[in-house]
Amino acid sequence: MIVAHTPFPAYSRPKRSLPAGPAGSAAKPVAEVAIASEAEIRSGLTDHLSRLWRYGLVLSRRRDVADDLVQQTCVRALERAPQFQSGTRLDRWLFSILNSIWLNEIRSRRVRQGRGFVDAEEVLVIDGAGLTETHVMANQVLRLVDALPEAQRVAVFLAYVEGLSYKEVAGVLDIPIGTVMSRLAAARATLSGSVTGTMAGEGGR
Repeated sequence: MIVAHTPFPAYSRPKRSLPAGPAGSAAKPVAEVAIASEAEIRSGLTDHLSRLWRYGLVLSRRRDVADDLVQQTCVRALERAPQFQSGTRLDRWLFSILNSIWLNEIRSRRVRQGRGFVDAEEVLVIDGAGLTETHVMANQVLRLVDALPEAQRVAVFLAYVEGLSYKEVAGVLDIPIGTVMSRLAAARATLSGSVTGTMAGEGGR
């Protein structure tokens, strides 16, 4: 005799299903990433303030302007915290922000003076106009660097003082890496000639 096996609810094992995630779980990681980025920026800003200030001074050659550039950079970095990719180089991102603020200031200044808009490339090749006092030039080599055209001076600062790679310098200045290399080569040639000439002059005394 065939007996039909009918499961009884009280004794049958319920099928286990995976726990359903909370509503809006897909959006949660995005929020967490944004919060983590802002926290990383806030903690990292303190470590990079002096470097940002030096870069602002290299660009503007004025202490008060450097102060303003750093302050604006900090504000903008916090405003754009979701754009920062946690785990990447914060200093390069901050340098890029400060450089962008400086270029916008130069353009605005040109417009106020009735000189119209200029391209970033044109701004960067201005030949160190303005004999404003600077207190970071502590020795002969730094004075020679300060005498370089702005485009070369900035590239030298980022590559040799801050230790950024050519690719990172290109990213900060938003220019091709070939342009960075040519500027550094021109700067090295100028510095080499200046140092040689100075040593020859001193030897003839």
